[in-house]
Amino acid sequence: ACLAVGGWLFYEGMRVRELALRAGRDYCRSIGVQFLDETVSRQSVSFARDAGGTLRIRRVYAFEFTSDGERRYTGEIAMLGARVMRVQAEMHRILH
Repeated sequence: ACLAVGGWLFYEGMRVRELALRAGRDYCRSIGVQFLDETVSRQSVSFARDAGGTLRIRRVYAFEFTSDGERRYTGEIAMLGARVMRVQAEMHRILH
């Protein structure tokens, strides 16, 4: 039973990571910056309740982007279960 739960957690973690990766790419495209390295890195895992009160796994991922091709900036994606809860980017230089 423990092996099955461990396998499910691993598979679910990979699936949620892919969703976070897509959310990071889409967010960067929407604000006109370049998503770097084609990856996200998990920063934290905890538990939180969704709007219906169900306990879910909350994962926070970091990503990097550039707005000018020179400097790297960081962003963060918060996932609750398989849902994107928040994507945010640090202040960055905007080119016109």
